Amino acid sequence: MSRALLAHVLHRPPLLASRSGADARGLLASRIHPLRRLNCSAAEAAPGPTEEAPASTARKKRVVSGVQPTGMVHLGNYLGAIKNWVALQDLYETFFFIVDLHAITLPYDAPELSKATRSTAAIYLACGIDSSKASIFVQSHVRAHVELMWLLSSSTPIGWLNRMIQFKEKSRKAGDENVGVALLTYPVLMASDILLYQSDLVPVGEDQTQHLELTREIAERVNNLYGGRKWKKLGGRGGNLFKVPEALIPLAGARVMSLTDGLSKMSKSAASDQSRINLLDPKDVIVNKIKRCKTDSFPGLEFDNPERPECRNLFSIYQIITGKTKEEVVSECQDMNWGTFKTTLTDALIEHLQPIQARYEEIMSDPGYLDNILLEGAGKASEIADITLNNVYQAMGFLRR
Repeated sequence: MSRALLAHVLHRPPLLASRSGADARGLLASRIHPLRRLNCSAAEAAPGPTEEAPASTARKKRVVSGVQPTGMVHLGNYLGAIKNWVALQDLYETFFFIVDLHAITLPYDAPELSKATRSTAAIYLACGIDSSKASIFVQSHVRAHVELMWLLSSSTPIGWLNRMIQFKEKSRKAGDENVGVALLTYPVLMASDILLYQSDLVPVGEDQTQHLELTREIAERVNNLYGGRKWKKLGGRGGNLFKVPEALIPLAGARVMSLTDGLSKMSKSAASDQSRINLLDPKDVIVNKIKRCKTDSFPGLEFDNPERPECRNLFSIYQIITGKTKEEVVSECQDMNWGTFKTTLTDALIEHLQPIQARYEEIMSDPGYLDNILLEGAGKASEIADITLNNVYQAMGFLRR
């Protein structure tokens, strides 16, 4: 559920401000960008009079995110999202899910979907997501995601969806006859994914902030249309139905670029597998991909030259994989030639990924273990999601069961 924030779907002015947040123990350097708010405050939704709320205790801020089970989980998914989640789970109440419903917005291989879903869940665990700290579940196992999406769709103007950049790009590539309605409306499902859990923060990359801004707009619109006194007159608590979430953008690793084009994001959908390092790639494949990755003919190596996007990308990968500072990477590598640096990077990647791959194989060999984690995670998620969904049904005037 990642990538300078630009003009968003409603063409608002630039963001008003940003503020920094960091783990007091130094676990995670991150930046929280509050996107501009409208009239509604971000009050947490609470159960109506017929709902039983959990005990009123101070809680950690809540974070939700997910990855699609399409293609192989690659280094960009890991460094841009999953690796950061490992630190987030110690700081926040976290919900990490496999967004299988989003995986069907474009043509896909039906027999492979369930296999890919299980594999993605196993990768979460292998990378260090701890089921005792985070709720790990499959999106389709919590039916409230789809139900809330339909309710939100009734209040989402079609013009908002038509302006979504990713829809324009993907529909242009696929052609009208190959594009289903789900490709247009999946941002509403994404909003449902976030709003169901009254999320405080959503880890996103700078190229995904448009989707989060749409989520905020939908939340504020529904709060205005159905919340407050209108909801109270229908027997509800009143106030806002949804908390309006903010973006959480990591300082490093938010956007890993292709190995064949330093100006394009590393992507599962790229035609060439050479463009990415998959987390489960064997050692010889990693060696070959790094050996063949695109570089340049400039002398020496450097981080911040805009004319050297591939150099910046490979330096960034090495920095995050090794846990070194930017200054340490420059000091170590600036005088290397490309051959030497590629060997250094390859060794670091193999060393970092080997324990993940070994743990993945261990998890996949025990289906019952994985099933129990997903079942428990879906149960925890449903407890929160069902309260939100029932409140929305009430506020929108539906006859209650």
